[in-house]
Amino acid sequence: MMPIVAALALLALAVCLLDLVFTLGVIRRLRHHTELISTLSGAMPSGMLAEGETAGPFEAVATTGEPVSRGRLSGRTLVGVFTPRCPACEEKLPAFVESAATFPGGRDQVIAVVVGESEDDTAPYRERLEPVARVVTEPPMTGEISSALEVNGFPSFGVLDQSGTVVGTGLEPARPAATAGV
Repeated sequence: MMPIVAALALLALAVCLLDLVFTLGVIRRLRHHTELISTLSGAMPSGMLAEGETAGPFEAVATTGEPVSRGRLSGRTLVGVFTPRCPACEEKLPAFVESAATFPGGRDQVIAVVVGESEDDTAPYRERLEPVARVVTEPPMTGEISSALEVNGFPSFGVLDQSGTVVGTGLEPARPAATAGV
């Protein structure tokens, strides 16, 4: 009976050691993946044109009736692009509103684009953004400003100069202004 118990104990020990080796391998792999994710998150695209690229021409009308176009840009302009039912947009909206409220030139130098299916969709964002920005609502995929900025993710933030050239971009609302030296 004793040899069977010893054999089972050795088998249990071998299984535990094998499990330990696999666990250490998984931990090593997770650390490697964490490093990769950290590296990639720093190099992620901003969701719109890159710094130095120029926006295509666009003409739109803000929800308050003001014309908004690339030709009417004067000085540096903060731009934020949002869409309803986007957790990241909801999370970044307060920081954008705060950045817009303190952006040099005030409301006239801030454009907020809300991409949504209907007025009911965009209304909550519009109401929060109108005090600090000229707000333009656009349909998905065909909006002039979104197309001109080549928006490919939400939310997207950038700073344009008077010619429509992107001088700062980022995933954080405050980053474009800081990057643009504003």
